[in-house]
Amino acid sequence: MPPSTPHERLRAFGNHLVEIHLWLREELARLREGVDDPGVRSRDLRTHCLAFCAALTRHHTGEDAGAFRVLGERLPELAPVLRELEADHHIVADALRRVEELVGGTAPSDEVRAELDTLAALLETHFVYEEKKLVRALNGLTEGSTESLLGVPLPASQDG
Repeated sequence: MPPSTPHERLRAFGNHLVEIHLWLREELARLREGVDDPGVRSRDLRTHCLAFCAALTRHHTGEDAGAFRVLGERLPELAPVLRELEADHHIVADALRRVEELVGGTAPSDEVRAELDTLAALLETHFVYEEKKLVRALNGLTEGSTESLLGVPLPASQDG
């Protein structure tokens, strides 16, 4: 449920981060289920994979250019954490490229599943660390939008 007042909305960017991560986790879980579902055609799996990969890429690119830049300017003590998270984004991008290649080719489902499992483990570690280190700082921000700071709007809602 979105915050009820503009002040609450502006001070909930950390909470928005958690909501976006929950949504990404759910989408990845659906994607992983699709690999093992014989009723899911490879074209459908590829389409879902590309949509998930694009959303995750937008989120990480948005964080690098938005939230991380703003937090780095306002809270220089977070610089080591932000550098580590940006490095994670590159590792995740490499994993996404491998997943896209496997799903786009003729890789057996167990190979696709293994790469998605690796991606899921990587993302879980990344998300937990990021939330632990940044939620409080993000909730302290009073300017910007969820999309400008975190790369994507809140799932199933509009952030204005």
